Amino acid sequence: VQIDSCRMGGLNEVLAVLLIAAKFGLPVWPHAGGVGLCEYVQHLSMIDYVAVSGTKDGRVIEYVDHLHEHFIEPCVIRDAAYMPPQAPGFSIEMKAQSIEDYLHRA
Repeated sequence: VQIDSCRMGGLNEVLAVLLIAAKFGLPVWPHAGGVGLCEYVQHLSMIDYVAVSGTKDGRVIEYVDHLHEHFIEPCVIRDAAYMPPQAPGFSIEMKAQSIEDYLHRA
């Protein structure tokens, strides 16, 4: 089951999918192809492992190697695995300068 976390209704919707997938023995693979999605979906995979499935077997998570420089706590990949963030939160807080640089003013 590949979830698109930004098209779902938030974390509660994701949790419902994780639980239903676990009931039917299906792995969940979060989609992470946009700006900040890697920073967000790493948490969803960790929630799946810690609170739902208890396994990393058969689990895959996408990684897109660009645009991480705009985040205060960008995701870290080591030995082909996401490393847990060092700060609390969803790791999606953007740098003020990046927001200023790309802000569209009508």
